[in-house]
Amino acid sequence: MTFNPFEPGFADNPYDQYAALRAQGRAHRTALGMLLLSHYDDCFHLLRLAGTSVDDRNANNVFSYQPPADIADRMVARNERRSILGLDPPDHTRLRRLVSSAFTVRRVEQLRGRVRELVAGLLDELAEADLAAGHVDLIARYAFPLPFMVISELLGMPEGNRDELRGWSHTMTLSLEPFLDDDSVHAVVDAADNMIAHVDEAIEWKRSHPSDDLLSAMIAAEEDGDRMTAEELQIQVILLYLAGHETTVNLIGNGTLALLRHRGQYERLVADPSLDTPAIEELLRYDSPVQLSRRIAMTEVEVGGETAEPGEMVLTLLGSANHDDAKWGPTGDDLDLGRDGANAHLSFGSGIHHCLGAALARLEGAEAIPALVRRFPDMELAADRPAWNGRVVLRGLDALPVSVG
Repeated sequence: MTFNPFEPGFADNPYDQYAALRAQGRAHRTALGMLLLSHYDDCFHLLRLAGTSVDDRNANNVFSYQPPADIADRMVARNERRSILGLDPPDHTRLRRLVSSAFTVRRVEQLRGRVRELVAGLLDELAEADLAAGHVDLIARYAFPLPFMVISELLGMPEGNRDELRGWSHTMTLSLEPFLDDDSVHAVVDAADNMIAHVDEAIEWKRSHPSDDLLSAMIAAEEDGDRMTAEELQIQVILLYLAGHETTVNLIGNGTLALLRHRGQYERLVADPSLDTPAIEELLRYDSPVQLSRRIAMTEVEVGGETAEPGEMVLTLLGSANHDDAKWGPTGDDLDLGRDGANAHLSFGSGIHHCLGAALARLEGAEAIPALVRRFPDMELAADRPAWNGRVVLRGLDALPVSVG
């Protein structure tokens, strides 16, 4: 048994394969020779292990992809622009401090009232669309528009073609996947060029017209005389823009589907508003929007009972760790909205690279999902099957047809 995301049925349900991997032992070698961890304690340990790296340039065992000649130079230029996702201390520490000084929990919490307004409007639109057609795609009509509008307003981004921006964003996140073909690489680079132009235009406008928004705050951010360079600002804004809605789309879609497939839990949430916050933690644990992370050994380290050599990339199966019965007991594969300690999941990572936008994702999830099920307590899956995106890292749905009743 080896990790095989191409196994038939994996996109619909990777968790059976994860359970089989955990039953075999603590660490496994993938087909490409990388160590893979699937148990909670091992993943938690590695994600917080000092002296490891997230900079792929330090890895000597990654799959060497040779891009088509016509985009090789563009890829090199793009890869030289690095967000905090791919930086180690001290660069990571410096940039994260500057971004965090603008992207505060207080600023996020101030959005709650506006998020509720957006949720109410989208729910009205859902009801109208369902009445007209008898069903509605929850991803296109709700799970995507809400976080897209929220991150756009938070950043203060200019109005743009929502579908076009969604397409660029969704395509760019393909770069996180371990296997790409030439057509996908072309699409990623083209989408990145379009997004960079869009963000550069927004930054230029904000420099002359500052406002009370995150983008203006990031432009002005300074600590001990240190500021972000123009290129650093550009790539961090793009990261926040993409991460600020892509993963939350998956949280809302995956979470709603889980509830629809566990009717007792659905009805439990409808009836009990005290579950709103813990329910989101359990939904994050049960079907994580981010399934896979990695660290690179900078010295010889022991992980999962195996030795990783310097330069070796080690993968952590976050989705598997979140179901590990050694952590969660015999009900690890069950959905339980009242689960004690559900917020110990690894869906936001851990350590110094813990997701910067975790507070925003939690707020949006806690406003969007409970309001949805209470507005439509009789919502059911429509005849068409949910369509998974088939991705290994960012697990989510491309379509979720429902009848809201």
